[in-house]
Amino acid sequence: MPPDPKAGRDTGPRPGSAHQPGSAHQPGSAREADRDTGRRLDRDSGRGLAHELVERLKARILAGEIQPGQKLPTESSLIQEFGVSRTVVREAVSRLQAAGLVETFQGRGSFVLALPASTAFSVEASGIRTHRDVLDMIDFRIGVESEAAGLAAERRTDLQLKAIERALVDLGRSGEQPGHAVEADYAFHLKVALASGNRFYSDLLASLGPMMIMLPRTRLPHVYTVSDATHFTRVTLEHENIYRAVADQDAAAARAAMRLHLSNSRARLQAP
Repeated sequence: MPPDPKAGRDTGPRPGSAHQPGSAHQPGSAREADRDTGRRLDRDSGRGLAHELVERLKARILAGEIQPGQKLPTESSLIQEFGVSRTVVREAVSRLQAAGLVETFQGRGSFVLALPASTAFSVEASGIRTHRDVLDMIDFRIGVESEAAGLAAERRTDLQLKAIERALVDLGRSGEQPGHAVEADYAFHLKVALASGNRFYSDLLASLGPMMIMLPRTRLPHVYTVSDATHFTRVTLEHENIYRAVADQDAAAARAAMRLHLSNSRARLQAP
């Protein structure tokens, strides 16, 4: 049988010829895919999709891409652009509200607010040197966080309550991973402050950071460490009481539960 004259011939596109529709080489589509990939959130950051979305939107606001008075993109457009659920979008907008970056109007959407002048508040860990300093810090937190808990009970959304619940679950798990206990404890208190609906509470706790939990713990006797099962159970129950009061929207109970928890922390520091 004679050989096929086309065998071995290069049948691909000749130099300079146009690609056919459906070809694997579509520069325009590739660029579009790259843009889509750039918009997608980092699902492996460990910080959560809501946090990642907040950071993206915050960057646009601070860069002036969305000006004060302008409306945020709609829920559906954010869902499509970033590939996240409606729940994630709503939690991100709620956090932007708590940060004082947007204001939401029923039936109209969320609008960017003028950026406030910087009123940064910070407490340097190096400035808390003595046992007296640590006790004073807890006294300060009792006044601030008790009221924040009361406001959280009155104002919290379902999404914010879910965030507090997740933080409580993480705190419960930290008994098996003591190295995560400080971060888990701090996250719970920060979520309660965010749920207050008053950005000054959450800004204040954000400025203090996990050090507000770490410093008192470094001065506790060994019997009061996370590795002690009795102490851990007691502290977890105190946090559960705060959560339950916020969930029940009982402001007085929430204030009392937070005050009791922090007062107990102070008493443990004064134990012989």
